[in-house]
Amino acid sequence: MRRRPGMNTAKLFLLMSLSVAAAVGCDRAEGTTRSDNNTATVPGEVAQRANNPTPAAADNTDKNDRDRDPAALTPGDQGENETDRTITQKIRQAVVASDTLSMNAKNVKIITNGQVVTLRGPVKSDKEKADIEAVAKGIPGVQRVDNQLEVDVD
Repeated sequence: MRRRPGMNTAKLFLLMSLSVAAAVGCDRAEGTTRSDNNTATVPGEVAQRANNPTPAAADNTDKNDRDRDPAALTPGDQGENETDRTITQKIRQAVVASDTLSMNAKNVKIITNGQVVTLRGPVKSDKEKADIEAVAKGIPGVQRVDNQLEVDVD
């Protein structure tokens, strides 16, 4: 019987991979089960979660209803021509590069269609709202900016 070179290496690799996988999968004491969808893996985590209850889920019903309005622009309405894509890209790059904008402001929707830019989403202040609009208006090729940004009062 002829031996194939590398077979021992392949077997060793397989054995080591299975050992690592088994070790990673052992995240709790033997015989314990998880109930009530508690994903805590360390006993202290259970106590910590009991002392810090989960905040109530956000209610975005009004915003979701608004976004279902057929007249409301969404990112799916982004113009597919090179000019519209370039305008959106340049606005996004400028917004993300700004050190003065919040993370919410950096994540606003920027939709360009027919060289008309629509800005949607939450920002932290009137200043952020104005700053993003100014960035959009400063990009060559922009015909008009429809600023629908909302100042988040939370």
